[in-house]
Amino acid sequence: MARLIRTEKEVEGRFEEVWLVVEEDALQQWPAGAREVVGQPATRVDGLERARGEAVYTADLKLPGMLHTAVLRCPYAHARVARIDLTPALARPGVHGAIGPRDIPQLEEECGYQGTAVAAVAADTFEQARAAVAAIEIEWEQLEPVLDPDEAIARKQLVGEPRERSRGDLEAGLAEADIVVEGEYRTQVVLQSSLETHQSVVQWVGDTIEVYTSTQNIWGVREEVSAALEIPGDKVRVVCHYMGGGFGSKNDADDFTFIAIELAKRTARPVRCALTRREENIASGNRNATIQRLTIGAKADGTLTALGGEYVNATGWGGWSTPVEGPMQQLYSCPNVKTTTWGAKINQPPMKPFRAPGFVEGTFGLESLIDVLAGKLDMDPLELRRKNYAGNDPSDDRPYSGKNLMECYRRAEPHWERRHDVRARSTDTVKRGVGMASQVWYGGGGPPSYAWIRVGSDGHATVVTAMQDIGTGSKTAMAQIAAEELGIPLDHVTVTIGDSARGPYASLSAGSSTIPSMGPAVRAAAADAKRQIIEIAAQRFDLEERVLDITVGNVVSADGNLTVPLTEVLGLLESAQILGKGARGPNPTGMTVLTFGVQVAEVAVDVETGEVWVDRIAAIHDVGRVINPLGAESQIEGGIIQGIGHTLSEHRLHDPRTGQILTTGLDAYKLPTIADVPEIVSELIDQPDEHLTNLGSKGLGEPPIIPTAAAIANAIRDATGAEVHELPISREEMLRALKEAKERGRIGAPKEREGHRAPAGV
Repeated sequence: MARLIRTEKEVEGRFEEVWLVVEEDALQQWPAGAREVVGQPATRVDGLERARGEAVYTADLKLPGMLHTAVLRCPYAHARVARIDLTPALARPGVHGAIGPRDIPQLEEECGYQGTAVAAVAADTFEQARAAVAAIEIEWEQLEPVLDPDEAIARKQLVGEPRERSRGDLEAGLAEADIVVEGEYRTQVVLQSSLETHQSVVQWVGDTIEVYTSTQNIWGVREEVSAALEIPGDKVRVVCHYMGGGFGSKNDADDFTFIAIELAKRTARPVRCALTRREENIASGNRNATIQRLTIGAKADGTLTALGGEYVNATGWGGWSTPVEGPMQQLYSCPNVKTTTWGAKINQPPMKPFRAPGFVEGTFGLESLIDVLAGKLDMDPLELRRKNYAGNDPSDDRPYSGKNLMECYRRAEPHWERRHDVRARSTDTVKRGVGMASQVWYGGGGPPSYAWIRVGSDGHATVVTAMQDIGTGSKTAMAQIAAEELGIPLDHVTVTIGDSARGPYASLSAGSSTIPSMGPAVRAAAADAKRQIIEIAAQRFDLEERVLDITVGNVVSADGNLTVPLTEVLGLLESAQILGKGARGPNPTGMTVLTFGVQVAEVAVDVETGEVWVDRIAAIHDVGRVINPLGAESQIEGGIIQGIGHTLSEHRLHDPRTGQILTTGLDAYKLPTIADVPEIVSELIDQPDEHLTNLGSKGLGEPPIIPTAAAIANAIRDATGAEVHELPISREEMLRALKEAKERGRIGAPKEREGHRAPAGV
């Protein structure tokens, strides 16, 4: 039965209340633990297609008569187009169309960052299009850029309104404290660096526009295009069968899609518009830089009395101000908390979400300062975190739908105890240490999401939904869920995704929401199909439906007297089919749905050169029921590797005077390689969230990257006594921190007191 509800929807930490029509979800969760298919490690159902090069990405698509596009982008951080003439471009060989400012809103005359799209040309080849762009006559009026985030705030040049969140009385909490620690932490601009660049291929088929695009949000792109063109949504078809990375940067249609749409309309030809690698580094989005000015007050026994944070998001020319204050607000029990967050609008490329936006940065600052506090208190960092464990949501005292962070801490103990042996391996020049950090994030997903299932007389099933698998293995998880519910082998399930014209609405793949949003709908659809099959079997064998079930491809009775192959029952259908449908139900009312975890890092620091390397990271996470342990392990490893890059090497640089982007390719932008990957030990609690949907599963896409930087920084402090306050931890930053520690007399491996970890450098 369908019902109308008012519910809360969350994506990337941003909440909104919406009216939704949802189906009643009467399914009970499966018991905890691995089952026949769900909870068992499964290789990707499309793994061979990807490995053999058979998977067709947007970058591989070649439509008959397709034109290629080059885009003229502003070369300055702040400028205005004084004059532009497209005529020379239109006269170039192979050119079929050119557009400029005022033709579409995505092409601008007032340019707030280097990389702003100004004009575009479509030609037979990309080389011809690029030559035509170079022929465009253009005159620029350069304007003064604002590059300092604090200056932008002073000028009230903001992205969105300042965000203030408080509970209790911060000043009273600080006055009550026996010890107060303060610190300023800074994080850098980091690029998503998708291997498949942002791109779309567009063609008009009659009055329908077909958009083949590398996207995390098929239905969001459909909605954007529909609204912009003022045509019905069903006249927009969006397709993404495979995509080569997004990490949060591919949630929108973006300028390249609308450029291709307009040029396809003008030329009556299919048009590709794809960012080059250089464009990817300046115009595809980024994890914005932050400044964090933090204060913590605590009693002598470690009880937190006050948490205060002044946060600056250097957002760029657009985007949104991420919840960098989230960890301070949500991770620990503390009665007096106040945070203020500013989005500084500076003349740099706009931010886009990047895997746990805000929480990665905010966790680095908060968890680093928590370890400083532990040192001041002469208290074990793990015990300090346990001491301030939050039983309910600290922000509003709502109960959690499920929380097993204390169990994560318990399982982290053996990894934490390794610190004694790790430190003992230090030498005069190479110091070794161990650090930890906690993690909190969203990941509950939400409605609406829908799925259909088709079961034929051969006992095989096809799941149909217009979701996207952005490389996380979601397609495999959907197959496992359907196979488990239907009681059939995994290889008897096919999953069809990636086409808004070939399946029902599905959620975007962002905010760790795909599995918890789509999985329950797929299970509901499979349950609907299973119910129909059992009805047929009951009639065929003159039994009551309640005594029948399907397991391992057989229809069986509770008394054991009937075991019939499923194909024998379904064979009665001949060409007919069983059609099941399912929808994702609402999240639990009055509860907070979050994920939790802890990571323990082991590092070595060469105190003469400032070189840092990570030897080992243990990650323990609580994300509800685990559908595919193999896929989950891959997610953890991928998140940690990305986190290591963020911590030690990745940094998009700009000229502090002109705002020009300096790192415009992968040769200058240092991504981690296999040589930088340490030993990674992963463990999942695998306890279903009993209040969350018919699965009890939460998302795992983002949690693994959140605590990595803080755990590494804390391990460095443990090894050397040096306090790192800025990412990335380059050799220069490390040597600066070591020099500061030496001046304070704290350099060297820390000593131990019986039963306690002494302050670093004592």
